[in-house]
Amino acid sequence: MNDTVDKLVIFLAKRDGIDKLVKTFQYVSKLVNWRVQATHPDLAHRFKQWEVASGLSRKAFRTGRFLTGFNALRRNPGSTPTFKLLAVLANAGEMVYFFFDHLLWLSRIGTLDAKLAKRMSFISAFGESFGYVFFIVSDLIGMKQGLEAERKLVALRQEEEEEGSKEAKEEIRKIRADRVMRVMAVAANVADLIIGVAEIEPNPFCNHPLSLGVSGLVSAWAGWYRNWPS
Repeated sequence: MNDTVDKLVIFLAKRDGIDKLVKTFQYVSKLVNWRVQATHPDLAHRFKQWEVASGLSRKAFRTGRFLTGFNALRRNPGSTPTFKLLAVLANAGEMVYFFFDHLLWLSRIGTLDAKLAKRMSFISAFGESFGYVFFIVSDLIGMKQGLEAERKLVALRQEEEEEGSKEAKEEIRKIRADRVMRVMAVAANVADLIIGVAEIEPNPFCNHPLSLGVSGLVSAWAGWYRNWPS
């Protein structure tokens, strides 16, 4: 068991798994719409509809997601005062993001006043961007500490006997695996930060369809990697 199909079923059963799949649909359709809108407007319109539908679907999937950050702070706020502070700031931003994202969804489907959508979108994007800055800083610090620990273990392996060397080798493997996951997290958070800045402070780079499309796919595919069953 646990072949590729088994892993795909497990992956898609997770809320984050289906979210990354639909996010892929959303940003692939954005790129296709941008690419063909001048030459095939009818096709571009279809892909634009797919993009919008995917975006709204993702917001529905994330209902109640703001509680994830609250629970993370409640259960595992961090191992040191620095990590605890970063966790509070990062998760606070993420909770604001998801909470107002729910209100944005309700505005866009007509349950709440549609005039609220612009304001809800701004607040949600601001919370998202604020939180991602501190998630990125936390992961960069974690990678730095991991590299320092790995160097010490490599030096230790050269001095110790075979048994100690095996233990050090296993610890090094865990550190490297953790570093890969942190790199994926940083890539996803930087990509989502670009998307957030495009909403908060529109500019030619962040708001270009190519920048948004590529950023969305980087975030989605980094999330695929992090959530894929081992």
